[in-house]
Amino acid sequence: MAELFGFTITRGKRELPASFAPPISDDGAQVVTEGGMYGTYVDLEGSTRTESELVTRYRRMSMSPECDNAIDDIVHEFIVYDEQDRLVDINLDLVEGLSARNKKILKEEFDTILELLEFNEKAYEIARVWYIDGRLHYHVIIDPKDVERGILELRFIDPRKIKKVRNTKKERVPGTQVQVTRDQSEFYLFNEKGFTGYPGGSPTAAGMNQGVKIASDTIIQCTSGVMSEDNRMVLSHLHKAIKPLNQLRILEDATVIYRIARAPERRIFYIDVGNLPKMKAEQYLRDMMVKHKNRLVYDAATGDVRDDRKFMTMLEDYWLPRREGGRGTEITTLPGGQNLGEMDDVLYFQRKLYKSLNVPISRLEPDAGMSLGRATEINRDEVRFQKFVQRLRMRFCHLFDKAMERQLLIKGLMTFEEWSQIRKNITYDFRQDNHFTELKNLDIMNERISAVGNIENYVGKYFSSEYVKKHILHQTEDQVEEMQQQMDAEAQAEAAAGQAMADAGDEGPDQTDDMERDLGGQG
Repeated sequence: MAELFGFTITRGKRELPASFAPPISDDGAQVVTEGGMYGTYVDLEGSTRTESELVTRYRRMSMSPECDNAIDDIVHEFIVYDEQDRLVDINLDLVEGLSARNKKILKEEFDTILELLEFNEKAYEIARVWYIDGRLHYHVIIDPKDVERGILELRFIDPRKIKKVRNTKKERVPGTQVQVTRDQSEFYLFNEKGFTGYPGGSPTAAGMNQGVKIASDTIIQCTSGVMSEDNRMVLSHLHKAIKPLNQLRILEDATVIYRIARAPERRIFYIDVGNLPKMKAEQYLRDMMVKHKNRLVYDAATGDVRDDRKFMTMLEDYWLPRREGGRGTEITTLPGGQNLGEMDDVLYFQRKLYKSLNVPISRLEPDAGMSLGRATEINRDEVRFQKFVQRLRMRFCHLFDKAMERQLLIKGLMTFEEWSQIRKNITYDFRQDNHFTELKNLDIMNERISAVGNIENYVGKYFSSEYVKKHILHQTEDQVEEMQQQMDAEAQAEAAAGQAMADAGDEGPDQTDDMERDLGGQG
């Protein structure tokens, strides 16, 4: 435990500014303070064990049919497979001051990262695991003897076996009771058997430090960004669906039990026992039950027919004794339950479950078709769903950022400061559903062009061309400049082509006369 396992990337030492409020992070790291036998006190009983149990619960939830369908809808919108295009590309258009050589290097290294992740083959599985668990952990494996080769393998780690720990150093301001955070160091704890609490339930030194202490640069972590109320645990997007799913399961089970119990018609036998004593009356009633009861059961496993008279079920008939002076032996029928076909309550909780998962309710309906018409036919739920998927993509891209950072720094292609400057402007383009994206873009462009046509007569009088470009066509300054350069180049090309045709026209009559003379001579 004294030394970290793995490698550490050298970075510039930067002391945190003094503040009484510690930095807030969304990685779910367990914050500890210096002290104790090994310099840290790691309390894993409260958070790590709970997170491990949550991950297991999320995975059980994903096995239910309703959650599985919703997760499939989300992941299919998240990852769009196309036979011709790649699933994701790196976009360097917004990066300024980067040479063409460096752009080529970045694109090549990004392709290497995709190959290490096997993203083109396992993108669906990776995105599904990340969405369900709410986190991804990869072990960065390199060759210490040949570091310049870069990352050799990215190995997946079960999130229930690893935990991030952040060690903070606090100092007290002289003359006050305020403590400020001066320094932070991070590492990971890995336990092959998972974190299940301390031996005997007490936080002893032996229990606190079980596991392998791993350097933070050796692990790549990507979380969902959803935090608990106390900002201590990372939650999955499935967390808000726990209650609706439990309610739906309980209601379905209650519905099944009620329908099994109330659906069949049962008979009530009133047996006249006369003046028999209580014991003999009960024995007489049991004899009548055994005599008239039919319990022939078909065993589907063996194909046998057996008599199970000794078992009682909820579908049994009722046998009631009746004393002398009554109406004698009587058989009446108890009707079955009414309105057994109503499923409004079950459908309500199904819709509630889909709402908690941000999936449009229209996708729940089995008869709901998919419109391939205009993009204006898309309802508001679908638009909201697309924005939710886009947020998921932006959060998932942290995996690519951290993997690219490790690869570039290990191979020595960039320094940490250089990567920090260009990292903010790097984007990743995921494949879209081409048909619907094209329809949407065409509809938007047609509406903008129609608006420009309506306002054309007022340009130069009430509106400027610059206003039309920025506020009607919604073009950025870079796009306006690029369009102007392209139009100038096209105008120059057209002028050059026109001049060439004019020059050819001046020489044309002489050539025509010569051709006619030649043809005449041949005739």
